[in-house]
Amino acid sequence: MMLGNVLALAMTLTTALQDGPYAPMKKIDIKVTQWQSRQALIYTPEGMVPGERYPLLVAFHGRSIAGTDPAKIFKEGVAKQIKEGKKIEGVSKTDGKLYKFIVVAPLEEGWSTPPQNVNAMLSDIIKRYPVDTTRIYLTGYSAGGWSVESAKTHDDDLSARIAACVTMSPAGLDSPYLKRFQLVAKHNIHTWYFVGTNDDYFRDNIKRNMDSTARYGKGLTKLTLYPGAHCCWSSFYTPKYRENGMNIYEWLLQYKKTYALKPKKR
Repeated sequence: MMLGNVLALAMTLTTALQDGPYAPMKKIDIKVTQWQSRQALIYTPEGMVPGERYPLLVAFHGRSIAGTDPAKIFKEGVAKQIKEGKKIEGVSKTDGKLYKFIVVAPLEEGWSTPPQNVNAMLSDIIKRYPVDTTRIYLTGYSAGGWSVESAKTHDDDLSARIAACVTMSPAGLDSPYLKRFQLVAKHNIHTWYFVGTNDDYFRDNIKRNMDSTARYGKGLTKLTLYPGAHCCWSSFYTPKYRENGMNIYEWLLQYKKTYALKPKKR
Protein backbone atom coordinates (compact mmCIF):
# COMPACT_ATOMS: atom_id res chain seq x y z
CA MET A 1 0.00 0.00 0.00
CA MET A 2 2.80 2.39 0.94
CA LEU A 3 4.71 1.52 -2.25
CA GLY A 4 1.59 2.32 -4.29
CA ASN A 5 1.27 5.72 -2.64
CA VAL A 6 4.94 6.47 -3.30
CA LEU A 7 4.59 5.53 -6.96
CA ALA A 8 1.46 7.66 -7.30
CA LEU A 9 3.25 10.63 -5.76
CA ALA A 10 6.24 10.12 -8.04
CA MET A 11 3.99 10.06 -11.11
CA THR A 12 2.24 13.24 -9.96
CA LEU A 13 5.56 15.04 -9.45
CA THR A 14 6.84 13.85 -12.82
CA THR A 15 3.72 15.13 -14.56
CA ALA A 16 4.00 18.48 -12.79
CA LEU A 17 7.62 18.84 -13.87
CA GLN A 18 6.73 17.96 -17.46
CA ASP A 19 3.87 20.46 -17.53
CA GLY A 20 6.01 23.24 -16.08
CA PRO A 21 5.15 26.01 -13.62
CA TYR A 22 2.59 27.66 -15.93
CA ALA A 23 0.47 24.60 -16.70
CA PRO A 24 -1.99 24.21 -18.30
CA MET A 25 -0.58 27.21 -20.18
CA LYS A 26 3.04 27.53 -21.23
CA LYS A 27 5.46 30.44 -21.52
CA ILE A 28 6.51 31.68 -24.94
CA ASP A 29 8.16 34.77 -26.37
CA ILE A 30 6.21 36.74 -28.98
CA LYS A 31 7.85 39.12 -31.43
CA VAL A 32 6.60 42.71 -31.37
CA THR A 33 9.25 44.07 -33.76
CA GLN A 34 12.03 42.50 -35.80
CA TRP A 35 14.35 42.92 -32.81
CA GLN A 36 12.07 42.84 -29.76
CA SER A 37 9.83 40.26 -28.11
CA ARG A 38 7.54 40.00 -25.10
CA GLN A 39 6.87 37.18 -22.67
CA ALA A 40 3.43 35.61 -22.88
CA LEU A 41 1.45 32.63 -21.69
CA ILE A 42 -0.39 30.55 -24.26
CA TYR A 43 -3.09 27.93 -23.91
CA THR A 44 -3.81 25.48 -26.70
CA PRO A 45 -6.85 23.20 -26.48
CA GLU A 46 -6.48 19.54 -25.63
CA GLY A 47 -6.90 17.14 -28.52
CA MET A 48 -6.21 19.63 -31.29
CA VAL A 49 -6.98 18.09 -34.68
CA PRO A 50 -4.26 18.36 -37.36
CA GLY A 51 -5.39 20.71 -40.12
CA GLU A 52 -8.12 22.34 -38.03
CA ARG A 53 -8.04 26.05 -37.20
CA TYR A 54 -9.02 27.49 -33.82
CA PRO A 55 -10.35 30.88 -32.70
CA LEU A 56 -7.78 33.10 -31.00
CA LEU A 57 -8.49 35.11 -27.86
CA VAL A 58 -5.81 37.63 -26.85
CA ALA A 59 -6.20 38.58 -23.18
CA PHE A 60 -4.55 41.76 -21.89
CA HIS A 61 -3.72 42.23 -18.20
CA GLY A 62 -4.27 45.15 -15.83
CA ARG A 63 -1.54 47.47 -14.57
CA SER A 64 -0.97 45.57 -11.30
CA ILE A 65 0.16 42.51 -13.29
CA ALA A 66 2.83 44.37 -15.29
CA GLY A 67 6.40 43.28 -14.64
CA THR A 68 8.66 40.37 -15.52
CA ASP A 69 6.90 37.44 -13.80
CA PRO A 70 4.45 35.64 -16.14
CA ALA A 71 2.91 33.76 -13.20
CA LYS A 72 1.21 37.02 -12.13
CA ILE A 73 -1.00 36.76 -15.23
CA PHE A 74 -2.94 34.01 -13.44
CA LYS A 75 -4.24 36.47 -10.83
CA GLU A 76 -7.08 37.75 -13.02
CA GLY A 77 -8.79 37.47 -16.37
CA VAL A 78 -9.02 34.53 -18.76
CA ALA A 79 -5.74 33.00 -17.54
CA LYS A 80 -7.14 32.72 -14.03
CA GLN A 81 -10.10 30.77 -15.38
CA ILE A 82 -7.77 28.42 -17.26
CA LYS A 83 -5.61 27.89 -14.17
CA GLU A 84 -8.75 26.96 -12.24
CA GLY A 85 -9.59 24.31 -14.83
CA LYS A 86 -12.36 26.15 -16.68
CA LYS A 87 -12.88 25.27 -20.35
CA ILE A 88 -12.45 28.27 -22.63
CA GLU A 89 -14.77 27.13 -25.35
CA GLY A 90 -18.31 27.63 -26.50
CA VAL A 91 -21.02 26.58 -28.91
CA SER A 92 -21.68 29.20 -31.56
CA LYS A 93 -25.32 30.21 -31.76
CA THR A 94 -24.90 30.84 -35.48
CA ASP A 95 -23.79 27.36 -36.57
CA GLY A 96 -24.22 25.14 -33.50
CA LYS A 97 -20.56 24.09 -33.57
CA LEU A 98 -18.31 23.76 -30.51
CA TYR A 99 -15.23 25.98 -30.73
CA LYS A 100 -12.19 25.67 -28.46
CA PHE A 101 -10.06 28.80 -28.08
CA ILE A 102 -6.35 29.31 -28.33
CA VAL A 103 -5.67 31.89 -25.60
CA VAL A 104 -2.63 34.19 -25.53
CA ALA A 105 -1.91 36.45 -22.56
CA PRO A 106 1.03 38.80 -23.27
CA LEU A 107 3.01 40.40 -20.44
CA GLU A 108 4.27 43.99 -20.44
CA GLU A 109 6.79 45.36 -17.97
CA GLY A 110 4.77 48.55 -17.57
CA TRP A 111 1.04 49.31 -17.93
CA SER A 112 -0.36 46.90 -20.57
CA THR A 113 0.13 46.04 -24.23
CA PRO A 114 0.39 49.15 -26.47
CA PRO A 115 -1.57 48.96 -29.73
CA GLN A 116 1.50 49.34 -31.94
CA ASN A 117 2.65 45.90 -30.71
CA VAL A 118 -0.58 44.03 -31.36
CA ASN A 119 -0.36 43.59 -35.13
CA ALA A 120 3.12 42.05 -34.92
CA MET A 121 1.98 39.81 -32.04
CA LEU A 122 -0.93 38.53 -34.10
CA SER A 123 1.29 37.82 -37.09
CA ASP A 124 3.79 35.90 -34.97
CA ILE A 125 1.07 33.81 -33.31
CA ILE A 126 -0.62 33.04 -36.62
CA LYS A 127 2.66 31.80 -38.08
CA ARG A 128 3.26 29.45 -35.16
CA TYR A 129 -0.20 28.17 -34.23
CA PRO A 130 -3.30 26.98 -36.14
CA VAL A 131 -5.37 30.15 -35.78
CA ASP A 132 -8.67 30.72 -37.54
CA THR A 133 -7.97 34.26 -38.72
CA THR A 134 -11.67 34.93 -39.24
CA ARG A 135 -12.11 34.56 -35.46
CA ILE A 136 -9.57 36.81 -33.73
CA TYR A 137 -10.92 38.28 -30.49
CA LEU A 138 -9.52 40.67 -27.87
CA THR A 139 -10.33 41.07 -24.20
CA GLY A 140 -8.84 42.93 -21.25
CA TYR A 141 -9.63 44.61 -17.95
CA SER A 142 -8.58 48.02 -16.60
CA ALA A 143 -5.26 48.87 -18.33
CA GLY A 144 -5.89 45.77 -20.45
CA GLY A 145 -9.24 47.26 -21.43
CA TRP A 146 -7.29 50.28 -22.65
CA SER A 147 -5.20 47.85 -24.76
CA VAL A 148 -8.35 46.46 -26.37
CA GLU A 149 -9.90 49.84 -27.12
CA SER A 150 -6.60 51.25 -28.43
CA ALA A 151 -6.00 48.22 -30.65
CA LYS A 152 -9.37 48.32 -32.33
CA THR A 153 -8.95 52.07 -33.11
CA HIS A 154 -5.21 52.02 -33.91
CA ASP A 155 -5.23 51.75 -37.68
CA ASP A 156 -7.09 50.18 -40.57
CA ASP A 157 -4.88 47.09 -40.86
CA LEU A 158 -5.29 46.11 -37.21
CA SER A 159 -9.03 46.87 -37.07
CA ALA A 160 -9.53 44.65 -40.11
CA ARG A 161 -8.21 41.64 -38.17
CA ILE A 162 -10.45 41.94 -35.09
CA ALA A 163 -13.82 40.17 -35.08
CA ALA A 164 -15.14 41.19 -31.63
CA CYS A 165 -14.03 42.30 -28.16
CA VAL A 166 -14.93 42.04 -24.49
CA THR A 167 -13.74 45.14 -22.60
CA MET A 168 -13.96 45.45 -18.82
CA SER A 169 -13.50 48.77 -16.97
CA PRO A 170 -11.06 50.29 -19.49
CA ALA A 171 -8.67 53.12 -18.71
CA GLY A 172 -9.21 56.25 -20.81
CA LEU A 173 -8.10 56.45 -24.43
CA ASP A 174 -5.68 59.02 -25.77
CA SER A 175 -7.38 61.73 -27.81
CA PRO A 176 -6.27 60.53 -31.29
CA TYR A 177 -7.88 57.14 -30.67
CA LEU A 178 -11.21 58.67 -29.67
CA LYS A 179 -11.31 60.20 -33.14
CA ARG A 180 -10.87 56.87 -34.92
CA PHE A 181 -13.98 54.93 -33.94
CA GLN A 182 -15.06 55.02 -37.57
CA LEU A 183 -12.65 52.09 -37.93
CA VAL A 184 -14.80 50.07 -35.51
CA ALA A 185 -17.89 50.66 -37.65
CA LYS A 186 -16.05 50.13 -40.92
CA HIS A 187 -14.84 46.71 -39.80
CA ASN A 188 -18.00 45.79 -37.87
CA ILE A 189 -16.25 45.17 -34.53
CA HIS A 190 -18.76 44.31 -31.80
CA THR A 191 -17.82 44.99 -28.18
CA TRP A 192 -19.37 43.83 -24.90
CA TYR A 193 -18.50 46.26 -22.11
CA PHE A 194 -18.54 45.59 -18.36
CA VAL A 195 -18.20 48.20 -15.60
CA GLY A 196 -19.26 48.72 -11.98
CA THR A 197 -22.00 51.18 -11.02
CA ASN A 198 -19.58 52.86 -8.56
CA ASP A 199 -16.64 52.89 -10.99
CA ASP A 200 -17.30 56.47 -12.11
CA TYR A 201 -14.13 57.26 -14.09
CA PHE A 202 -14.19 53.95 -15.93
CA ARG A 203 -17.94 54.16 -16.52
CA ASP A 204 -17.39 57.54 -18.16
CA ASN A 205 -14.70 56.01 -20.36
CA ILE A 206 -17.10 53.34 -21.56
CA LYS A 207 -19.86 55.86 -22.25
CA ARG A 208 -17.43 57.92 -24.31
CA ASN A 209 -16.33 54.87 -26.30
CA MET A 210 -19.88 53.66 -26.85
CA ASP A 211 -21.04 57.11 -27.96
CA SER A 212 -18.05 57.37 -30.29
CA THR A 213 -18.95 53.98 -31.81
CA ALA A 214 -22.64 54.88 -32.20
CA ARG A 215 -21.67 58.02 -34.12
CA TYR A 216 -20.54 55.77 -36.97
CA GLY A 217 -22.52 52.56 -36.55
CA LYS A 218 -25.48 51.29 -34.53
CA GLY A 219 -25.84 47.99 -32.69
CA LEU A 220 -22.12 47.37 -32.23
CA THR A 221 -21.98 47.66 -28.43
CA LYS A 222 -23.47 45.89 -25.42
CA LEU A 223 -23.17 47.04 -21.78
CA THR A 224 -23.33 45.20 -18.47
CA LEU A 225 -23.46 47.35 -15.33
CA TYR A 226 -22.82 45.51 -12.08
CA PRO A 227 -22.89 46.63 -8.44
CA GLY A 228 -19.42 47.62 -7.28
CA ALA A 229 -16.38 49.65 -8.20
CA HIS A 230 -13.12 48.70 -9.93
CA CYS A 231 -13.36 44.96 -9.28
CA CYS A 232 -15.16 41.70 -9.84
CA TRP A 233 -14.01 40.84 -13.37
CA SER A 234 -13.61 37.15 -12.54
CA SER A 235 -17.37 37.04 -12.02
CA PHE A 236 -17.80 37.62 -15.75
CA TYR A 237 -14.75 35.86 -17.17
CA THR A 238 -16.01 32.57 -15.77
CA PRO A 239 -17.87 30.51 -18.39
CA LYS A 240 -20.64 30.06 -15.81
CA TYR A 241 -21.76 33.68 -16.13
CA ARG A 242 -24.47 34.07 -18.76
CA GLU A 243 -26.65 36.80 -20.20
CA ASN A 244 -29.39 35.99 -22.68
CA GLY A 245 -28.26 32.38 -22.58
CA MET A 246 -24.62 33.13 -23.53
CA ASN A 247 -21.35 33.52 -21.69
CA ILE A 248 -18.75 35.91 -23.09
CA TYR A 249 -17.03 33.18 -25.11
CA GLU A 250 -20.27 32.10 -26.81
CA TRP A 251 -21.10 35.75 -27.40
CA LEU A 252 -17.77 36.36 -29.15
CA LEU A 253 -18.30 33.37 -31.43
CA GLN A 254 -21.33 35.05 -33.00
CA TYR A 255 -18.92 37.33 -34.85
CA LYS A 256 -16.33 36.50 -37.47
CA LYS A 257 -14.63 38.03 -40.48
CA THR A 258 -15.89 36.97 -43.87
CA TYR A 259 -12.42 36.06 -45.16
CA ALA A 260 -9.15 34.81 -43.72
CA LEU A 261 -6.31 37.28 -43.33
CA LYS A 262 -2.67 36.49 -43.99
CA PRO A 263 -0.01 37.28 -41.40
CA LYS A 264 1.25 40.86 -41.68
CA LYS A 265 4.90 41.36 -42.56
CA ARG A 266 7.00 42.95 -39.85
